[in-house]
Amino acid sequence: MFGPRGSTSAGAGRKEILSRSSVMGVRGLQGFVGSTCPHICTVVNFKELAEHHRSKYPGCTPTIVVDAMCCLRYWYTPESWICGGQWREYFSALRDFVKTFTAAGIKLIFFFDGMVEQDKRDEWVKRRLKNNREISRIFHYIKSHKEQPGRNMFFIPSGLAVFTRFALKTLGQETLCSLQEADYEVASYGLQHNCLGILGEDTDYLIYDTCPYFSISELCLESLDTVMLCREKLCESLGLCVADLPLLACLLGNDIIPEGMFESFRYKCLSSYTSVKENFDKKGNIILAVSDHISKVLYLYQGEKKLEEILPLGPNKALFYKGMASYLLPGQKSPWFFQKPKGVITLDKQVISTSSDAESREEVPMCSDAESRQEVPMCTGPESRREVPVYTNSEPRQEVPMCSDPEPRQEVPTCTGPESRREVPMCSDPEPRQEVPMCTGPEARQEVPMYTDSEPRQEVPMYTDSEPRQEVPMYTGSEPRQEVPMYTGPESRQEVPMYTGPESRQEVLIRTDPESRQEIMCTGHESKQEVPICTDPISKQEDSMCTHAEINQKLPVATDFEFKLEALMCTNPEIKQEDPTNVGPEVKQQVTMVSDTEILKVARTHHVQAESYLVYNIMSSGEIECSNTLEDELDQALPSQAFIYRPIRQRVYSLLLEDCQDVTSTCLAVKEWFVYPGNPLRHPDLVRPLQMTIPGGTPSLKILWLNQEPEIQVRRLDTLLACFNLSSSREELQAVESPFQALCCLLIYLFVQVDTLCLEDLHAFIAQALCLQGKSTSQLVNLQPDYINPRAVQLGSLLVRGLTTLVLVNSACGFPWKTSDFMPWNVFDGKLFHQKYLQSEKGYAVEVLLEQNRSRLTKFHNLKAVVCKACMKENRRITGRAHWGSHHAGRWGRQGSSYHRTGSGYSRSSQGQPWRDQGPGSRQYEHDQWRRY
Repeated sequence: MFGPRGSTSAGAGRKEILSRSSVMGVRGLQGFVGSTCPHICTVVNFKELAEHHRSKYPGCTPTIVVDAMCCLRYWYTPESWICGGQWREYFSALRDFVKTFTAAGIKLIFFFDGMVEQDKRDEWVKRRLKNNREISRIFHYIKSHKEQPGRNMFFIPSGLAVFTRFALKTLGQETLCSLQEADYEVASYGLQHNCLGILGEDTDYLIYDTCPYFSISELCLESLDTVMLCREKLCESLGLCVADLPLLACLLGNDIIPEGMFESFRYKCLSSYTSVKENFDKKGNIILAVSDHISKVLYLYQGEKKLEEILPLGPNKALFYKGMASYLLPGQKSPWFFQKPKGVITLDKQVISTSSDAESREEVPMCSDAESRQEVPMCTGPESRREVPVYTNSEPRQEVPMCSDPEPRQEVPTCTGPESRREVPMCSDPEPRQEVPMCTGPEARQEVPMYTDSEPRQEVPMYTDSEPRQEVPMYTGSEPRQEVPMYTGPESRQEVPMYTGPESRQEVLIRTDPESRQEIMCTGHESKQEVPICTDPISKQEDSMCTHAEINQKLPVATDFEFKLEALMCTNPEIKQEDPTNVGPEVKQQVTMVSDTEILKVARTHHVQAESYLVYNIMSSGEIECSNTLEDELDQALPSQAFIYRPIRQRVYSLLLEDCQDVTSTCLAVKEWFVYPGNPLRHPDLVRPLQMTIPGGTPSLKILWLNQEPEIQVRRLDTLLACFNLSSSREELQAVESPFQALCCLLIYLFVQVDTLCLEDLHAFIAQALCLQGKSTSQLVNLQPDYINPRAVQLGSLLVRGLTTLVLVNSACGFPWKTSDFMPWNVFDGKLFHQKYLQSEKGYAVEVLLEQNRSRLTKFHNLKAVVCKACMKENRRITGRAHWGSHHAGRWGRQGSSYHRTGSGYSRSSQGQPWRDQGPGSRQYEHDQWRRY
């Protein structure tokens, strides 16, 4: 049970752990609040708040939005964390958490991060590399002391976030997975649904203008007391308004704006501020100094000058505006955007999206008229929250009449051009109830109505050619800070996307019409490489991107920095969002790896409802990530889980991306940001799909996901086993009872893949799974292994990562197995496995491992026989350590079997390059290339 924060030494230790994770959000703000402005923190009681909420809003259930990713450290109360996770104890703790709030009449809505935004990738990488150093210290401590380090070195067990989703759903809780980083959707949901507040540990929630923010680290579950951090009191202390907080956050640094970007600016503010102050507390005064500068200097120019004229933004102005806009929730505006239409800021011909949409930060083509030479900005309707292109009349000085909204309650705001500074009313479309802003062109000074398109929602900055002075839309690629100029054909006047890589500078061949065979070549400065791009054969639109006549979608060219130029991605036509948070009816347009809208809709629904893992990420962006795992970088005998399970993922890619092939019938590579020892994470690994053989042929996703005929369940299972390359062991696995079927599948795969796993390891894995079934949570709590073995630590994490891989495969194949069969609280316990591992390593008899239980002994031999028989089919004989020769120091991946695996793995004593020395981040992996060197 969770206890009061700081009431005991354990509580103090937990608080220290949480403070390590509080770097999320605005840099320095957490410490500032605690030391300089403690009065903004108020102790509150959730029961009292809920009663007040019910009296104020009769019939409305008090609801708290929970940022689950911030709460994982708080929820994980088991003492042991090093052995792979105490999952039964953890599940029990979650159940107690939910029960307490339910008893108080409070509803909980849990949000999980669904993907890493490109703008925050650098910060994600920075944290992962920091975690690598922490893991190295953990293993050094284990080897030196043979015990678990203190709580100050706590590292959450692998897969905790993934399995927490399923645990909460099992407990009947509404659990959602975001389509971007969760904090925006959490803040948006809390504001729009009149929630009691947000529960988390991220100072960004002090910046968002949303419902109250409560600290999870200060929560006492017994009394439901916690601390509320009041943004209004913070503003009083800083002399700012709530609308100024995004500006302050970006100047201090956050997950988008690097902390060092404005370091010299903050120092100047501090020098000026402290010159008139007696005390000099640098850390606390930096925030006061920047706030003072905003209130006394920047206020003087608000609405008169652009921010880049009064702040040293330099080349970072686009990123800065994007950072500020990231705090604007649907319908909100910032006084610091130079009175441009909501959703656009023009900076020297550069268009920066300030979309406050809860899901889409994407880009749509802007319409440009080659004759008027006029830039057409984008705008966002305050109610619809959709970015819409501006339609420009080709007559350069013609005023276009405006229309009004027949709905009397709908506001009609105005916007002002950057030079004319004239207010122009906005026009609203009465049908979708979407406001259509009017804008004043920066050069022609004419009033231009904004044209609302109900489908595209992506913004593309304009690029002006210096010679003909013709503006060309830019396409922003999936990689950060990449722009792709649009090429307009001199005769066809059809704009087609092209991409010039920062290093590769390849030529890109554009095939504009498959029927006419007309081709346009966009040529880079140095490139000699051509990449074909296919466009919709029906599209004949002029002065726009290559689009379908109804869908208006763009076609990109996929590139990967200095990597070999990839083929084009398929595009996704209109996908009508079914937003579970009810942010508003909208239509989402994005570049996707898969073009089948029906299948994408199903994948998206499973993703948002937290029923699948990585499937939608693969099908939509073709980019996935996996955080740190407790792996010993100095152990050459055990490979990283990232490599062991990669062939499975490759087969899943071939299943999910079956209809996404380039003109050479080669599937695109998926970008993998997987953390493993030696990977600097400068670039993602490019991993190609691996074809698999399935009895009866590979079924389509529509068959696997949508067909409800009973016989399809057999095909789903066949597909799952094919992903593990275990089709030949189907009969043996079907004879295994639940919940051990999935575990046996995973163990067979592991022991075929990794030669350094021995018979003693297999005994430990099976014995712990069998003994777990008969143990209560309290019995597991009282288990104490004799000591901690570093190899057993890594094996525990390896198995848990395998269970997350099972979640991916099972959801990709249409759920042939019950998800509960491979939830860790049903098949794995870290301390129990560690105990069995130590006993097995010492040569204890199987009867001892099974605690003298005869019924378990029969099951043990049956499960062992299934695994050993399946491995023998792959020429893998599992032997004990006593049979190993001195040369068997560690080799993984077998030659001569039907797996497309490593080809030839080497141990430290073998010749060749160890697997950990494999060059990370710059290698493309295919079925015949993927291997250790």
